[in-house]
Amino acid sequence: MGILLKDRINQVNQRANQMKENGTFFWLKTIENSSQSRVMVDQKEKIMLASYNYLALIDHPKLKEAGIKAIEKYGTGTSGVRFLSGTTEVHKKLEAKIAQFKGADDAITYTSGYVTNLAAITALFQKDDILIIDKIDHASIIDGCMLSGARYKTFLHNDMGRLEAILKDSDNYVNKIIIVDGVYSMDGDVANLPEISRLAKKYKAKVMVDEAHSIGVLGKTGHGIEEYFGLENAVDIHMGTLSKTIPSVGGYIAAEKSMIDYLRHNSRPFIFSAPIPPVNAAVAIAALEVIEDEPERVENLHRNMERYRVGIQSMGYNIGDSVTAIVPIIVGGEEETLQLCKMVNEMGVFICPIVYPAVSKGTSRLRSHVLTNHTVEDIDEALSIFEKAGKSLGII
Repeated sequence: MGILLKDRINQVNQRANQMKENGTFFWLKTIENSSQSRVMVDQKEKIMLASYNYLALIDHPKLKEAGIKAIEKYGTGTSGVRFLSGTTEVHKKLEAKIAQFKGADDAITYTSGYVTNLAAITALFQKDDILIIDKIDHASIIDGCMLSGARYKTFLHNDMGRLEAILKDSDNYVNKIIIVDGVYSMDGDVANLPEISRLAKKYKAKVMVDEAHSIGVLGKTGHGIEEYFGLENAVDIHMGTLSKTIPSVGGYIAAEKSMIDYLRHNSRPFIFSAPIPPVNAAVAIAALEVIEDEPERVENLHRNMERYRVGIQSMGYNIGDSVTAIVPIIVGGEEETLQLCKMVNEMGVFICPIVYPAVSKGTSRLRSHVLTNHTVEDIDEALSIFEKAGKSLGII
């Protein structure tokens, strides 16, 4: 028997209220300044370990200038959908820049990363096709698969044996595609692209990679997962966001020109939804240019990632297979995770817990994000706080 809507709402809200009363509701906090290495939260300065601002571009003068000029030229928004009301030169420039950055023929942009995955998957694949996804792919990929009407199957995380078994059993489908995250947002590890690419070629499947947390992070110059592995043409459909390392809003698909033209003509979120405002397009262009013009930002991020990851792991914390700027501190039990989060926040680290259903039961964690503008002192102070809290709670 189902649950009445009002009862379903009450269950969730009561749980949230209980957590607020006992001081373990850490989400939706108000940040009192821009998201930099240290932020003001609840009138207290804290080391920021919850931000996607990996390359610290939010306050970059070039991005601010680009945004101001775009508002002066185009105003604050768009007059309707690009398909009917016309597009702007800045949108075209952004898509050309994305295509160049990802080494693709062309690109298309949407209003969010979430919408981008829904748009591409539902437009490109239908009931006679099969979509093969990693078990812990982002929710937007899963939702896109469900909405597409295509058959979809999952393989255990980074389990290449299971992936091949599914591919072997998929000859009767018209189109086959493997869809994975570049960097897995709850674990900080990386898709096994070399093997995925090999299997895709062997079984005549395409590859789509969601690089929401890859751009600016993976690869010597931050160009993403192909650069990280030293591969070319391993990815058929490049997906990414414009709201993480690139501190704007939106998402993109970069691919061969015919596919992008098809998406412009057939993807419902492009046809029936207004685009990202011109100001956001201009900011995104500037961000991509800065990533290429200031490689020291990526280099310093990589140094900080190593320092933090080695430090937290040496204390005895479980960080899984993380090799990126996302470093999960996997505690296990939900209550222990919430207590650790409460203690480190009180001691001066801003971080949030990830609990079921965002992750499987028994794998609750704190998800920390390393930034390029974290100083050595920031990292060492954060590590000291985690060591004191973990020992106090008997976690390490």
